[in-house]
Amino acid sequence: MNSINPIIAMDYPDPDVIRVDDTYYMVSTTMYFMPGCEILRSYDLVHWEHAAYVYDKLDSTPAQRMAGKENIYGQGMWAASLRYHNGTFYICFVANDTHKTYLYTASSIGGPWKKSEIEGFYHDNSILFDDDGRVYIVYGNKEVYITELNEELTGPKEGGLHRMIVKDSDDVYLGYEGSHFYKINGTYYLFMIHIPKSTGKRTESCFYASSLTDDFVGLDVMDDDRNFRRSGVAQGGIVDTPKGNWYAILFQDSGAVGRIPVLMPVSWSNDTPSIPIFGNKGVIPEEFEIENNRPGYNYAPLYGDDDFKDELATYWQFNHEPDMSLIRHDRGAGTLRITTGKVATNLVQAQNTLTQRCHFPYSRASVTIDASGLKEGDYAGLCILQSNYSFVGVTRKNAGLYLVLAGHTVVTPGIMGERKDDTPALELFRTKIDSPVVTLFAETKFDDSRTSEPPHSKSLDRAFFSYDAGNGETSIQPSASLYFKLDHFTGARFGMFIFSTKKAGGYADFSDFKYFA
Repeated sequence: MNSINPIIAMDYPDPDVIRVDDTYYMVSTTMYFMPGCEILRSYDLVHWEHAAYVYDKLDSTPAQRMAGKENIYGQGMWAASLRYHNGTFYICFVANDTHKTYLYTASSIGGPWKKSEIEGFYHDNSILFDDDGRVYIVYGNKEVYITELNEELTGPKEGGLHRMIVKDSDDVYLGYEGSHFYKINGTYYLFMIHIPKSTGKRTESCFYASSLTDDFVGLDVMDDDRNFRRSGVAQGGIVDTPKGNWYAILFQDSGAVGRIPVLMPVSWSNDTPSIPIFGNKGVIPEEFEIENNRPGYNYAPLYGDDDFKDELATYWQFNHEPDMSLIRHDRGAGTLRITTGKVATNLVQAQNTLTQRCHFPYSRASVTIDASGLKEGDYAGLCILQSNYSFVGVTRKNAGLYLVLAGHTVVTPGIMGERKDDTPALELFRTKIDSPVVTLFAETKFDDSRTSEPPHSKSLDRAFFSYDAGNGETSIQPSASLYFKLDHFTGARFGMFIFSTKKAGGYADFSDFKYFA
């Protein structure tokens, strides 16, 4: 079969991938969204479906619950290590809000997952179960370390191996990180990402050694941007097929849609030890052959419609840990009622915002809202969630209902972003409506042209909004700019939301969500 990249045209960054018999599993960073730590399943490495979430909630801290004005945007879990050893699945990751290292284990990919902690903080870690029964964790940024863990996997082994194995130069924008550590045919291989100043783009590197006490020797193995916005493809895992062929899944920054996974073949040199060759000598081929372990298998979609007449589909995630006492799911009526539990200044403080990833290069969503239950000062509707959010919605003011377009516009250049967590949204459009029932539309267009502009240099991605209050769909101007920034660190998402600016207790009923890409 021919492979076409990206394999998933949505925000699934920091992939780690394994194979168990004929099944591939891939874990991805989910940051602050919950349920969290999503695992996908595939039989051909090209098509993927949801397999499991590792947790519904993490530590239920005030910030994870969005108590008051607290939040964990730009934090939460990331860069998990996924392993399968002696009949057990292992997931290890850090959360950058709690500064803890979490280890989850399960005998089945669907769980239940048992939670524990490893003493210490192991940034972008990778676990290795060695042949002799010893267990190691590799981690770090710029200075990358290996530490031997105790048998219980609760912390470092007393007297065990602990050493720095790789150190990046100072001539980089991003030092080595994103570790993926393997032992293959007796050789230890460490794959990492970095951004040299000489190229200014993400690059995949490999270091290798015959012993954990030897010096690790390294080279760059992937320096390709697929001719897309000088955005390099790097950081991820490698995996072999049942027939012994090797592939890598790395991610690529793709503008406001986020970081999307890219598949490429990996071959091995005839050197001793053998050196991995990513793609066609470091260039990702447009098409290549790959095995299909289950021809004809029908994959469940990773995004889609919801009539709310059944359990919430697995492609939904809340913006933080939800307060389920504020949500009423009426399956008979096909409605989802969300009630506010606090006063909020703007969209990013809203609890229980229910989201789906946007799709590259185009996606469109709509939802019908009944705003009868809004209190004075409430806003409810459909948003594009990032730090520079935009939304179309309904608000109640002076006892009347108004259709509004509002948002927060990024004005500072660069990748860091500009948080406006406690600033009211800027209203760009307002019109009075007679009926509380209105259908809202949001549309995203992500620039997919081959351009030399780096992905964060200017707005190449846009959002468009419209509504139908009973007289047909009406477009609203202006469109909104979309950016990927590190203050939220996630790709754009559609979201159903409600928040109260004056008094909690208002509610909105959502129904008939549609998704087109």
